[in-house]
Amino acid sequence: MQGWNPSPNRVLRMIIFCLAVLLPVSATADERLFRLSAPEALIASGLLDYLRPRFSLKTGVRIEIVTGDGEAEVAFGKTEGRAVFIGEGATWRMRLRGTHAGAARFADWLTSEIGQRTLTSFEVDGRAPFTLPEAEDKVEVALVFEGDAVAGKGLSLRHCGRCHVVSEENRMNAIGSTPSFAVLRALPDWGARFQGFFALNPHPAFTQVAEITEPFADHLPPPIVPVEITLDDLEAIMAYVSGVAPADLGAPIRHQ
Repeated sequence: MQGWNPSPNRVLRMIIFCLAVLLPVSATADERLFRLSAPEALIASGLLDYLRPRFSLKTGVRIEIVTGDGEAEVAFGKTEGRAVFIGEGATWRMRLRGTHAGAARFADWLTSEIGQRTLTSFEVDGRAPFTLPEAEDKVEVALVFEGDAVAGKGLSLRHCGRCHVVSEENRMNAIGSTPSFAVLRALPDWGARFQGFFALNPHPAFTQVAEITEPFADHLPPPIVPVEITLDDLEAIMAYVSGVAPADLGAPIRHQ
């Protein structure tokens, strides 16, 4: 502003104010990223690359996978921590280091019903190489999603209804070879499938989830109008799908 000549003390107060505003933002941003260390054999299995985007889709927290134990907030190994899964000839244990909020959310997620279903849905050549450490029967827990189910139905019809039967409204406009939401809802791992749909073919070729997926490569543009959603959109879709009546897969399914 012309003619404005603040005193040094006033300039100093303005700098302190700006720092006070900006520093908490930086601290908060750090809670959205943590490091996870694991041996090379576990990383090479592909399991962590399978779990990472599905956790991030649910929480918005990113994971950096590292090989050295170093200063990682979460460590997978064979000797210390809580047993979380079995595979590759070993029982793998998870150890939290420190009080990082994002790391704690990952530990809670991995040991929850949805996290365990996601883990056991990982397959290599049609085989599930990882299992849970206890084979005892568990009580079925209903998945609860906090999104707006009404908005989720609209989003599902707009984006998913191009291929899938979402509801009666688009029954005649979907592609017959793709499973309906009712059929998908009847699968035991439906929650993991919907949360990680973007990584299941053919979705990666035309799907973008804000702050999660990488941009399309310049030489590989999407073959159709892309599906562009946010994490809040996905939560709304999950809320809608959780209320869809599962199809009876034990009887012939008509017009799906």
